[in-house]
Amino acid sequence: MTFAPVGSFPATRMRRNRANGWTRRLVAENRLSVDDLIWPVFVMEGQGQITDIAAMPGVQRVSVDRLLAHVEPAVKLGIPAIALFPATPVALKNSEGTESQNPDNLICQATRALKQEFPELGLLGDVALDPYTDHGHDGVIRDGYVHNDETLRLLCAQALNQARAGIDVISPSDMMDGRIAALRAALDAEGFIHVSLMSYAAKYASAFYGPFRDAVGSAGALKGGDKKTYQMDPANSDEALREVAMDIAEGADSVMVKPGLPYLDIIRRVHDTFHVPTFAYQVSGEYSMIMATVERGWIDHDRAMLESLMAFKRAGCSGVLTYFAPKAAKLLA
Repeated sequence: MTFAPVGSFPATRMRRNRANGWTRRLVAENRLSVDDLIWPVFVMEGQGQITDIAAMPGVQRVSVDRLLAHVEPAVKLGIPAIALFPATPVALKNSEGTESQNPDNLICQATRALKQEFPELGLLGDVALDPYTDHGHDGVIRDGYVHNDETLRLLCAQALNQARAGIDVISPSDMMDGRIAALRAALDAEGFIHVSLMSYAAKYASAFYGPFRDAVGSAGALKGGDKKTYQMDPANSDEALREVAMDIAEGADSVMVKPGLPYLDIIRRVHDTFHVPTFAYQVSGEYSMIMATVERGWIDHDRAMLESLMAFKRAGCSGVLTYFAPKAAKLLA
């Protein structure tokens, strides 16, 4: 980047614009607002259940009957959307992830309840098989390998199941090749032309997902190797642009980079290259690292939270999936 001449000290003093609160507000290059926040919420089986997630301080799983009360404060704060994730009971998991297609599964129950009570609240539905498979992979396994094309068929059935329940945005996180085109065709064929696709377009095989797996009850469940044959190598940057380009061409309405803070460079490249709505997921490991240092008194909670979220805006994000959403919304409101 080439800069025009900007003057030199002492005629130019950069601190003049930092001297007062009002001047800092006037010259701020980015703004963080409640409108930038999507809150991931975990739902579980049972009645009257609210359980703390040990690996994610301040985050809870809630049963569907407690969900409305759990979400209502966020709605009142103006958070525009939530993303639903199920803690599927072990007894309902199998090698094919068939519970994903059950019209009465946790996601569908939660969606119907939320849409009836809060019709204007946006709902994102995660589409991948790992919450439903007993082997913990995002697709079906054939001959020791996660089979791409057979998985696509099941992902389409899962997405249609969610769309029928009222999900507004299908968010495929599986990283199978060709899934955006397949999902778009399946949704359109059943008349769900207004259901949008927010693709996890650049999802990396990251160490930062650990607490999330605890939250959905899949920690330690992964069998048959890791997810490196379908999630991206953290060493790669250009590959992310190819993934995003393909998903846009196949019909993605918006794209996501996951994880967030360790991949701000990817977010910036995606934003500058494609100029499409770009989101990031501030994943569980990022959240828990901040909270662990807060609990030890080493950093200030509010300042660290807002600074981390502003980093996403500065990198070019349209919005952020973050477990901090309700707490951030209170401050920003």
